[in-house]
Amino acid sequence: MSVLDRSVSGNGQTHPTARTSVLTGVRILGTGSYVPDWVVTNHDLLESHGFDPEWIVNRTGIHERRFARPHQATSDLCAHAATRCLAAAGVDPSEIDLLVVGTFTPDMAFPSTANLVQDRLKLNCPAFDIQAACAGFAFALATAAQFVAAGTSRRALVIGGDCNSRVINPGDQKSFPLFGDGAGAVLLAPGGPEQGMLAYQLGSDGAGGDLLSRPACGSRIPPSVEALGEGLHYLTMDGRAVFKWAVRILADSALDVLRKADCTVNDVRWFIPHQANVRIIHAASDVLGFDRDVVYKNLERYGNTSAGSIPLALDELVRDGRVEPGDLLLTSGFGAGLNWGTVLWRW
Repeated sequence: MSVLDRSVSGNGQTHPTARTSVLTGVRILGTGSYVPDWVVTNHDLLESHGFDPEWIVNRTGIHERRFARPHQATSDLCAHAATRCLAAAGVDPSEIDLLVVGTFTPDMAFPSTANLVQDRLKLNCPAFDIQAACAGFAFALATAAQFVAAGTSRRALVIGGDCNSRVINPGDQKSFPLFGDGAGAVLLAPGGPEQGMLAYQLGSDGAGGDLLSRPACGSRIPPSVEALGEGLHYLTMDGRAVFKWAVRILADSALDVLRKADCTVNDVRWFIPHQANVRIIHAASDVLGFDRDVVYKNLERYGNTSAGSIPLALDELVRDGRVEPGDLLLTSGFGAGLNWGTVLWRW
């Protein structure tokens, strides 16, 4: 099926063909996040790469982003976020019985980034990565929540984090300014029957895989002088096609999830979309009918942090005291794969 093909409902609107499900009995005990201290402003990119700051702001809404220092990798960002999450929850690392990390920029092909974080934090638990790009946190959250809901985990640590600065092409003005580095974490535990995912949707459309990819450094095109010379180790993106798909999948999947939970936009306290591009966020929010004051954005400071995007935004809201028990939070991640994950969470 083409990335542009979708089922059509009776009212003529298109909707994703992905299934929408319910998973309650899970709660979030704490959140945490981390961004590197290296701030890269649009003016910095003008001086270093000749990129137009006004173009960046007008097209993306991004003013600055954070880049990892040379000594830092994805596991370092994730470990910092996890440490802050455990401190916020008041939980000792010895209590963690599951670790799931969403990332598409692992430190290395293997061992997994989760294994590296596990060792760093001295955890005694199974640890594994999930690769769903910018939807990675949603996929990791749903996976870990299954363990908690089934009673096979009581303290599941979920992290989303990426070092995008390692895979973006410094010669591409259309993609390089979009991305930054960062990580966020949540700690899951058993909750009441009214808590957790009132509805969620995970979806994939591999037919659109070539719209956003990193061709080299895998088994298809192993690292070589030729591949590096052609820049195949960098992220490539068809920005226009991805933009159109993202607006539609964000709006359609959100509608599906709200419909499944028998809720409306008026019931949602915070809409926390993936922080990819302010124009995507505004376009989808307008389609859905959200007032701008319930749509949370921080991309002007961090850019697109991929799997770190949603948990980083969530942690800011929680730390600012703007999330109360019973609040409904609608989150949606979307990106390479093509993958998307939309969750309606009762706090």
